[in-house]
Amino acid sequence: MPLPEWVKTQLKEIKKTQNFLKNRRLNTVCETLRCPNRSICYKDSIVTFMILGDVCTRGCKFCNAEKGIPEKIDPEEPFRVSQAVKELGIKYAVITSPTRDDLKDGGASHFAVTVAEIKKINPHVLIEVLVPDFQGNINSIRKVLSSDIVVFAHNIETVPSLYGKVRQGNYNRSLKILEVVKTLNSKIITKSGFMVGVGESMEEIFQTIKDLNNAGCDIITVGQYLQPSKKALPVVEYKRMEVFDEIANFALKEGIKVVLSAPLIRSSTRAYEAYKAVKEGRYGKL
Repeated sequence: MPLPEWVKTQLKEIKKTQNFLKNRRLNTVCETLRCPNRSICYKDSIVTFMILGDVCTRGCKFCNAEKGIPEKIDPEEPFRVSQAVKELGIKYAVITSPTRDDLKDGGASHFAVTVAEIKKINPHVLIEVLVPDFQGNINSIRKVLSSDIVVFAHNIETVPSLYGKVRQGNYNRSLKILEVVKTLNSKIITKSGFMVGVGESMEEIFQTIKDLNNAGCDIITVGQYLQPSKKALPVVEYKRMEVFDEIANFALKEGIKVVLSAPLIRSSTRAYEAYKAVKEGRYGKL
């Protein structure tokens, strides 16, 4: 299926940042998932670091990450991430990871250590984490939440009827994570995101937004699914811009504070702007 004009993007001027990351043995979700916004973000020294390797223990059909048996945790990785944040002059860092079901705490300790290392030499940097579901482990959630972060994000990814087909996980468990975070720390900003164009109905989209709002989610991101490789799930439908506007308007009416909804929106798109909007009470669509 050919790309319509409204989802096309230009991937220019990315080699410099790619080489920087490669030389420092750092993974990013930008490269692993072949984000269409790389050229825009790299130009402004914005990256989303992916810790805990680039191999996922699950087999979600939409994702381009490698599946299989991950390597052991690299104890030097948090320091390398911290140094990269300093060298790139990053003021708002986003840290994520593949799902690591092979680890007892799902990698929560490594998240906490990475946050601590970043803050050690970059004390003024604000940090957002985008975590996997940790198999619902409350202690893992608590461990990440106790680190010096400003946003706790966990993506719902798709509507409940497409779990199993599109995403390997548990819809209710993911909602529960967002609920638990707000219970543990009512002041923390929570965030989630999902993709469209994989076979969901508008009614399902609206119900998912209601569920996220009931879970206390402050920020949601909604973007068009783009097939990252031939082995990934094919696109079912390319949603037009007016559909994204309809989704955003519905979310705001439901009570979501800040919404980013457009074809090329991804989890970390304009992350700092979304955080700042919530903090300053400037609710609405970005």
